[in-house]
Amino acid sequence: MKKYSSIGDLLIDFRTINNISQADLAAKFQVDIRTILRWEKNQTLLKPDKEEEMVDVTFIPYQVVRNLNAPVAIPTYYDFDIRKYSLSSITKEFPDIKSIKSKMVSIKTNRIRTIKHESDLDEIIRCSLVQKHISKPIRKELILKAVELLPELNFILFDTSGFYSGHCVFFPINQDYYKGLRNKTKSEEDISVDQLINYKQEEKPVFYAFDMNADCNENMTFILSRILNFFKTFSNKNYTYASYTSRHDTFEVNELLGIKLIWEDKAFQDELKSKAPPRLYEGNFTAFLESK
Repeated sequence: MKKYSSIGDLLIDFRTINNISQADLAAKFQVDIRTILRWEKNQTLLKPDKEEEMVDVTFIPYQVVRNLNAPVAIPTYYDFDIRKYSLSSITKEFPDIKSIKSKMVSIKTNRIRTIKHESDLDEIIRCSLVQKHISKPIRKELILKAVELLPELNFILFDTSGFYSGHCVFFPINQDYYKGLRNKTKSEEDISVDQLINYKQEEKPVFYAFDMNADCNENMTFILSRILNFFKTFSNKNYTYASYTSRHDTFEVNELLGIKLIWEDKAFQDELKSKAPPRLYEGNFTAFLESK
């Protein structure tokens, strides 16, 4: 993560990373180019209505914009690659996973709910495309079917101001179909509504984590505690958890949970010009949840 001390530095990096000119950004905000220049030079701050517009235009978390767009800015760490922020160098590190396990029953928030609105789907799809290996939007009907079959692991998270902060999308599939994903004869883009199953009726269900992310580690803690609570109470321990991801923070989460790395696609990494290769993780949370 890079430490930002002003809204101007953040905007300059946003334009550079996305190859957007000042004129193009001005058009997106429907302002004069001189306004963009003043923002980037920190000569003026964004008006409140432009803060919300900046979240929509740039997809930078609202908390980051709010922290930096202030008379006395709050320095904030931010990573454009994974849309994640931190208020200090300490909270950049993922919290102790064993601590989350010991407190997961009590780690709750009223800012999480089941995915249901069109706007929910739009935010989830937009954020999933942050992952380098996801080349096209996942179909909305596929997410909605997953919500119907597995509402416990398909949810969305908001911050205290009501802005989107993260989500979790799991697809319940059978072992035979998962083998195709594992041996690369199938891809995520092949998954359709017809491949989703009623996991309660499956002897060896696969819980395929299509995408789970949050804009800060605090919110990821809420997401992980909800996931672990589900698997703690799930009676059938003969299941497989699988995660194909190109997010380096998800790599860390899987490894902390003791999930095995199956393969990494270095050839695809070169094609994507990514910092790390997409990786497939596979395992089961039983040993982790039952350990002391």
